[in-house]
Amino acid sequence: MKPISLISCEKESSSNQPILGKMKPLTHFHRDILRQPSELRRTLDLFAGSLLVPARAAAQLLRQSRHVFLTGIGASWNAAMAAGALFSQQARPVHMLEAGELLYFTAIPADSVVIVLSRTGRSIEIVQLLARARKAGARVVGITNSPDSPLAKEATVPIVIPIPLDHAISVNTYSTLALAAALVSHCDGPDFEQVSASLGAALAQLHESMRYWSEALAASDWLAPKASYYFLARGPSQASAYESRLLWEEGVKTPATAMNTSGFRHGPQEIVVPGGRFCIWIDAATMRAQDLAVANDLRTLGASVALIGQDLPLDSGHLTLPVPQVAAAWQFAVDVIPMQIAAEALSRLSGVDCDSFRVCSFVVEDEHGLLGKRGAPSS
Repeated sequence: MKPISLISCEKESSSNQPILGKMKPLTHFHRDILRQPSELRRTLDLFAGSLLVPARAAAQLLRQSRHVFLTGIGASWNAAMAAGALFSQQARPVHMLEAGELLYFTAIPADSVVIVLSRTGRSIEIVQLLARARKAGARVVGITNSPDSPLAKEATVPIVIPIPLDHAISVNTYSTLALAAALVSHCDGPDFEQVSASLGAALAQLHESMRYWSEALAASDWLAPKASYYFLARGPSQASAYESRLLWEEGVKTPATAMNTSGFRHGPQEIVVPGGRFCIWIDAATMRAQDLAVANDLRTLGASVALIGQDLPLDSGHLTLPVPQVAAAWQFAVDVIPMQIAAEALSRLSGVDCDSFRVCSFVVEDEHGLLGKRGAPSS
């Protein structure tokens, strides 16, 4: 396969060397991807400043409530997966339910708190869920990017990360919501400062990592139009796997599959054929050797394997995408970005416009079918 250019670099007239941090955006999707180091840094700084008080108020509310629900829809639901995994690791399990399931198929007890993630705070299921929670006597922690949204205005404790919304596909609104919800799970704990320092150090390396990932993808033949793609992960990084599947569906306009690595070993491996594409997130501390063995067996069966993680053996996959050093449970905060870069590149390689939606609306504000009551996607 002829390598596709994944980045374009502006150069100073006095030098022929690319200048780090001056990558020229190729699409709106790419421009949003390039914003992430600064937007994640801003989110982390807000939790050390103006958002620390509401975050700790939310944490206290969670500790005082008998039942805690964690929810979202679309990319925001994928973001919630990371926070849910962190709550579970602290022996503070929460009820994980996608917003539509929580709204229509779940009785919410009165002594509950519902953590709601939503970039715009005005999707139809989110708006109706606010009324449903209020009627049940439950309280709401709203985590959103939109200060003027119903979620921000009606939540018991609103936590607003005021970053510019993405052009179309959720990029920064995914990553900042995922980080914010996870920080809420730790903001009243003894390791909060240590976690923040670890994240800060990782974010400081992110520009360099993004350049490396772009160059590695360009040099590899892992990106292939119309290939089948499977995304496998464990723990908090399952959020990255499911979000990557959505990026393939929204950006590349092609089907993909995401699932837990353990679950893949119990039957779905029958789909492995030569040429199939797999991406596996390797946890820095848990089931590492076992998952590297899965990668090796997939390669033996003829699949093309990409690996994302820390300190990866260089020969462990057809494509290895190392992430900056960070506390193992917090790797999810940066390990989705390689696949964001990959999805944008594959959309161009496939001749697909990743900056527009053919069917999906930016915000789903009614409950009727796919095209809405008027029979056409809303702008």
